[in-house]
Amino acid sequence: MCLAVPMEITSLDGDIATVEVGGVTNQVRLDIVDRRPELGDYVIVHAGFALRCMDRAEGRETLRLFEEGLQLELL
Repeated sequence: MCLAVPMEITSLDGDIATVEVGGVTNQVRLDIVDRRPELGDYVIVHAGFALRCMDRAEGRETLRLFEEGLQLELL
C-alpha cells in the first residue's frame, strides 16, 4: 500500500525541498507541485515528488487524522 503523506517544508533550494514528518526528514522534488510552496507549508509527498501544496492548518489537520486512524505519532 502506498500513501501520499503531508510533510512540512523545512528548507528550499531551487526545485528541491527538505521536508519533515514524525522525525523523518527527506528531500523531494518540486517539479510538479501545484504552486510554489514557502517555508512552513505542507506538501503532499509521494515517491519523492511534492504533488500538492497545503497551508499549515490543513497539513496539521490531515496529519492529526492519520494519527487517529493509524494510531501513529506524527506531530
